[in-house]
Amino acid sequence: MLLTITTTARPATDLGRLLRKHPDRVQSFEQSFGTAWVFYPEAGEDRCTAALLLEVDAARLARAHARASGDATLKQYVNDRPYAASSLLAVALGKVFSTARSGVSDERPELAASALPLEVALPAVPCKGGPDLVRDLFAPLGWEVEAEAVPLPGFDADSRHVRVRLRGEVRLADALSQLYVLLPVLDDAKHYWVDIGEVDKLVRSGGDWLAAHPRRGLIARRYLAHRRSYERAAFARLAEVAEAGDEDESPVEEEAGEPGEGSLPLHRIRIGAVLDALAASGAASVLDLGCGSGKLLDALLDDPRYTRITGADVSSRALDQAERALRLDRMPERRRRRLELIQGSVVYRDKRFAGYDAAVLMEVIEHLDPGRLPAMERVVFGAARPRTVVVTTPNAEYNARYGLAGHELRHADHRFEWDRARFAAWAEGVAARHGYRVRFEGVGAADPDAGAPTQMGVFDRD
Repeated sequence: MLLTITTTARPATDLGRLLRKHPDRVQSFEQSFGTAWVFYPEAGEDRCTAALLLEVDAARLARAHARASGDATLKQYVNDRPYAASSLLAVALGKVFSTARSGVSDERPELAASALPLEVALPAVPCKGGPDLVRDLFAPLGWEVEAEAVPLPGFDADSRHVRVRLRGEVRLADALSQLYVLLPVLDDAKHYWVDIGEVDKLVRSGGDWLAAHPRRGLIARRYLAHRRSYERAAFARLAEVAEAGDEDESPVEEEAGEPGEGSLPLHRIRIGAVLDALAASGAASVLDLGCGSGKLLDALLDDPRYTRITGADVSSRALDQAERALRLDRMPERRRRRLELIQGSVVYRDKRFAGYDAAVLMEVIEHLDPGRLPAMERVVFGAARPRTVVVTTPNAEYNARYGLAGHELRHADHRFEWDRARFAAWAEGVAARHGYRVRFEGVGAADPDAGAPTQMGVFDRD
C-alpha cells in the first residue's frame, strides 16, 4: 500500500517539519498487521514528496481475523490487503502522522495553520462505488480529483480498484484527517472490530468539514460499519459541531460587502455594535458563546474594562483556531490571565456559563435547528442568567439586496434566517418568560424598505 504527499510551497522541505519526519532518513513503524515506512522520493527547495508505504503481513492479519470471526477460509489469506490502500493504511497514517493530523507545530505554527499546495497520490484504492464516488467524497472538500479504474491483476475482475490523484490548496492537517476518514469509507470495510469508540474518532477527525459534507450520511454509515445506533450517535455529535457559530462574514456578506466606498466590512461593524452594547451595560465579565475564531474575544481583550473574558464553542477546531489567532502561547501574562477558552454547547446546561455580567451570541442562533432553540433559551436565559445578553442574527428581509432568492440563506450551515417581525416575536417571548427587557437595533447600512443586514437584540434582566 502506498500513499504520497507532494508540495511545491518553497521551501518544500518544510513538509518534513510538519510531518515530523526528516527527509534524509528512512523510518519504520511497527503496526499490529505489518510495518509502515516513511521516506522521501524527492526533497528539494521547489518540490518535496513524502511517501507512506505499508507492508502488510497477510498471514498475521488473517490469523487475527480468523480468531475474531471464526472464518479460517483461504480467502482470508488471499486478498488485496497487501496491495490496495484501505482501512489498514488509514490506521497507519493516523498513528505515524498523529502530530501532523493535530495541526500543531511548535517550530512552525503559522505554517501548520496555512493552506499549502498539495498533491496526494494513491496508486490503488479499493472503492465500492468507483471513480464517481471518489469525486463525490473529495470534490466538496476543495480538491481537484483525478480518479480512474485500474485492474489489480489476479484480484480485480470487477474493476473495483481506483487510481486516485488529488490536488488542492489545503491545510496539511485537514488533508490527513480527510484521508484518515475517507479511505475506509471508499473500501466500505474495516479490518478491525468497530465499537462505540469509532464515533469519537469520526467526529474528532471529521469535525467541521464532515458536518457540512453533502455525503455525510454515506460517510458515517460506511465508517461505522453500518451500525445504526453508532450512526445516530455520530449524527447527534455532528449536529453539535454544526451549531458552532461563526462571527465572521458569511460568503454572501463577504462577497457583497457593505455599501459605501471605504466602509468597514459587516463583521467589523457587527463587532463594534456588540462592543457598544456591552459598554452601555457596564459589564466587567463577558461570556462569548459560539466564539468561533476569536475576533470578538480579541476586541474585548483590548478594552481593560473587561476583567474576565471567556470564549465557549462546541467545535474543538474553532477553539484551536482561536488559540492560534489570539497567539495564546505568546500572549503577555496580564492579558492571558483575563481570558479562558472552554468547549461547550449552548443547548446543554453548563455550570461554567454562570456568573457573568453579560453573554453574547453573535451570529449563533441561526446555526441551531429551530427545535433546539428552547434548549438554548433554558441554558442561557434560564440557567446562566447573565445581567445582559446580546444576540445578533441575519435579517432575512435584506437578503434580496445580496441577490438571493426568497428561499436562499446567506450561509450553507444556517438552519433559518428570520425577518425583523419573527426575530422580535421570538426575542420578546424569551424576555417575558425569563424576566428580561429587550430592545432592538439594526447593524450595518440600512435599506429604507428591508432594514439593516444584521439585527441585534439586547436583553437586560429586570
